[in-house]
Amino acid sequence: MKINEKVQPEIAAAMKDRDEHRLTTLRMMELELKVIEKQEALTDVEETEILTTLIKQRRELLEAFTKGAKPELAERERLEIGMIAAYLPQVSDEDDIRKLVNGAIAHLQKDADGVRPGLRDLGTAMQVAQQWIRAAGLQADRKLVSRVVRAELSK
Repeated sequence: MKINEKVQPEIAAAMKDRDEHRLTTLRMMELELKVIEKQEALTDVEETEILTTLIKQRRELLEAFTKGAKPELAERERLEIGMIAAYLPQVSDEDDIRKLVNGAIAHLQKDADGVRPGLRDLGTAMQVAQQWIRAAGLQADRKLVSRVVRAELSK
């Protein structure tokens, strides 16, 4: 079931519960998904990327509100992050990512006639690793993936 299809009944439930904050957040998610969908139907990966961007924006606002001593606004952003994150695939742990990164590096090594990629191949390795992670249906923090790829390439 697509994320947009999951959001529709949640909007109706939020309206019945008169939960204004949840309703506003769900409508914002629905709008973001529909604006881009008008061009063509979104894939699951694209939907996930849109929601990940929304979470990133909220984290930046959360940090700004925390530094600006506005705890009520920071808490609101924290709640929105939780609501949006509920629609994302489960986040992978470092061991799962390491296995996929090693597979991606082995794939690159096979393509390079057996020459193991090094740190100079970081960009290519990151792209392939991200593709392998998405293909596995997992969600991973890019900083974590970068750290693991860097560690594996430097071996």
